[in-house]
Amino acid sequence: MLGLVAGLLLQAAGSAAAPVPATPPQDPPVVRIKPSKIILVGDSTTQVNSGWGGSFCGTRVTSFAACLNLARGGRSTKSYRTEGSWDLALSEMKTPGYVDTWVLIQFGHNDQPGKPGRSTDLATEFPANLKRYVEETRAAGATPILVTPLTRRFFKQGRITRDLDPWAEAVRTVAKEMNVPLVDLNARSAAIVQAMGPVMAGHYSLGIPDADVVAAALGGNSGEKPVGPKPPAPPKTSADGLPRVAVRGDGFDYTHLNRDGADLFAGVMADELAVVVPRMRPILIP
Repeated sequence: MLGLVAGLLLQAAGSAAAPVPATPPQDPPVVRIKPSKIILVGDSTTQVNSGWGGSFCGTRVTSFAACLNLARGGRSTKSYRTEGSWDLALSEMKTPGYVDTWVLIQFGHNDQPGKPGRSTDLATEFPANLKRYVEETRAAGATPILVTPLTRRFFKQGRITRDLDPWAEAVRTVAKEMNVPLVDLNARSAAIVQAMGPVMAGHYSLGIPDADVVAAALGGNSGEKPVGPKPPAPPKTSADGLPRVAVRGDGFDYTHLNRDGADLFAGVMADELAVVVPRMRPILIP
């Protein structure tokens, strides 16, 4: 019996000391997101260096998407096409290799009256132009997304002057009629700017306000629009060839955005797109 017990103990000890084969580490599952493409179409409130588009492509889109800003300053739904920019956008929509191509279309500012060669009729031409953009985007195999125009930041007695509301409403109507995703940037931006008030809103403008503009803002108003010929643009370099430092009054307006303004409304666009177009969520950085 003693011998049997001793043998069993030795066998148990040997079993305990036997090496256990190591389990090789398992690599985490690879999440593969097929590449997508985002194309921005619009005017100066979308283009690089005066609108939200540069910041959007640079900071609000992941590396799984190409983001191409084809917005051009001063363009309307009419002139963007007649000057050839739309043909470039169509070519980009047809580039193979992308699982989704999204086309964000924002116009309105330069479709307003008083802009020779650009203005369009609000009741007929403007919506017809938008519908044609939508149809041709779909025919190219891409997905259109309509965007209402970014608000201007004019104030009168503490209230924002919403001069783009009729054009925003026309965009909403087209989006509903054609079942197109809609980002209501006009409504969002107007609410944000109204909450800021004229003084804070001025900090997001391209250019530096002069004393008259600052005084008007403190009184709840915007400065008067310049009347007469537009003054020549200041030189970009000084006499010694170095970049010129901006001074007060240089290029200040209530429409275009500086870097902080671009960052603010690029974030709004990313937030809205994530809600309106859920399929885009994996490629957006809200």
